[in-house]
Amino acid sequence: MSRAAKVGLGLDFGTESVRAVLVDLTGAERGGATAGYPHGQIIDHLPHCSEPLPADFALQHPDDWLASAKKAVRKAMVQINLDPRTIIGIGVDFTSCTVLPALADGTPLCRLPRFAREPHAWPKLWKHHGAKSQTDRMNIVARDRDESFLRRYGDIIGLEWFFPKILEVIEQAPSVAAATEVWLEAGDWLVWQLVNGPAAELPRSTCQAGYKGLWSEADGFPSSEYFAAVHPDLRTVLAKKLPGRFVAPGTAAGELCQMAAVSLGLVPGVPVSAAIIDAHAAVPGVGAAGTGTLVLVLGTSACHMLNAAEEKFVPGVAGVVKDGILPGLYGYETGQAAVGDAFDWLRRLAGHHGFDKLQSAAAAVAPGADGVLCLDWFNGCRTPLMDGSLTATFTGLALKHGLGHLYRALLEASACGLRWIVELLDDHNVKVKRLIATGGLAHQNPLFVQVIADMLSQPVEIHGSKQGPARGAAVLGVLAAGREVSGFPSVTAAVRTMGSPPGLKSKRVIPQRSSKNAYQRLYSQYRRLAEQLKQS
Repeated sequence: MSRAAKVGLGLDFGTESVRAVLVDLTGAERGGATAGYPHGQIIDHLPHCSEPLPADFALQHPDDWLASAKKAVRKAMVQINLDPRTIIGIGVDFTSCTVLPALADGTPLCRLPRFAREPHAWPKLWKHHGAKSQTDRMNIVARDRDESFLRRYGDIIGLEWFFPKILEVIEQAPSVAAATEVWLEAGDWLVWQLVNGPAAELPRSTCQAGYKGLWSEADGFPSSEYFAAVHPDLRTVLAKKLPGRFVAPGTAAGELCQMAAVSLGLVPGVPVSAAIIDAHAAVPGVGAAGTGTLVLVLGTSACHMLNAAEEKFVPGVAGVVKDGILPGLYGYETGQAAVGDAFDWLRRLAGHHGFDKLQSAAAAVAPGADGVLCLDWFNGCRTPLMDGSLTATFTGLALKHGLGHLYRALLEASACGLRWIVELLDDHNVKVKRLIATGGLAHQNPLFVQVIADMLSQPVEIHGSKQGPARGAAVLGVLAAGREVSGFPSVTAAVRTMGSPPGLKSKRVIPQRSSKNAYQRLYSQYRRLAEQLKQS
């Protein structure tokens, strides 16, 4: 069977929808489809419940993931009349850290009638920010004990991560915590549903565990003594409620079970890769097989990933994980907690149905937004400060300014945040030699990409595919099938061939020299404002 006749299926589970993409072994996208989650982001109130949720809550419905995956896969297959037998591997990427409590048979607690109206029994989306006090305590105890694992995470545990969300449930809903038999990431749960099997054998992703769960291949999880010092029940979680085995992305977690195959319209027995974080999947998805390439995944939030040959401990970096993204390399994760979300916030305030008017108005404003300066912490600051409690601001406003100035300042603030990240890596000898952008904003917001190139004085390549993470998941699915089936001699060969084939044209955005001085001044102002407000 030729390479064009063999296909990888990538399932990309995002914040609002799931995307199924079919990529053959030459790198050609054969088809794809998207299906939205019926309940979307659950941020106002639970289904069939009028009581409002707290402001920091962001939940999802686990049934949405399965139902939407079924719809997307079947639609993608029908579009091109693809024979299911041509699919040789399935990859899954998922938002992270999205956490759910479950029974030992995989049933999410929120499906049980007695917990249906209890918010803490529902999956907590990555952007859930209810665990502020718990995160603070975990950090204080870790620093007091001089825990060595902190070095891999820029010396700080993030608000959106695995154990703070578990601790929040332990303290706020002890009945839910007591009933939970398995704690796990949504990506691992989804793969578990695809391959079936007992809880003791459920496949846990080394990517999700490494970046969001404080786990490392060398040391495992932090010590039981550390968890006990934070809260005694966390030691119980570590000892009894984290069953399973650790499997790296691109490695088979199991084979597609009969029930999942019937639901998706596929053939049972297809290898399924261990899950990967959605943004991290974009690295193989854009063909970035080597070191020094910062992959910008620009969407609701922004994640920036880079592979390097050595491990360096960088303050504020959200994780350095061996084999965390691709085998043989150290994967670095950085990010910004609100990018597309912040742009959409301003669009809604303006009462616009689309971005066209805002884009035109902002494009007519010169770099520097006529003195309007924005600090982009609309959902806290991820890298480099790792503080979810920080808030955003606009300064320099006068009656002469309009929406174009506000939007331009917001775009520039996000670009300033990215420049800070790049400089932070460079200062710690983790060199960024190339920028590749993917995700919705990369293709839909050309002004933003131009502002990034101008702010960093560095070209930005917009990858030719609009489905970087989904394409990467498909690549990982093919890797899970093994060399004998795929024919690829190495991981590098598969990533380069499928992620960035010759026929897939990228766009190169060149920095404008005329903006350099203005943006140097603006960036200095941004850093001064950040210093003032992080201390207030």
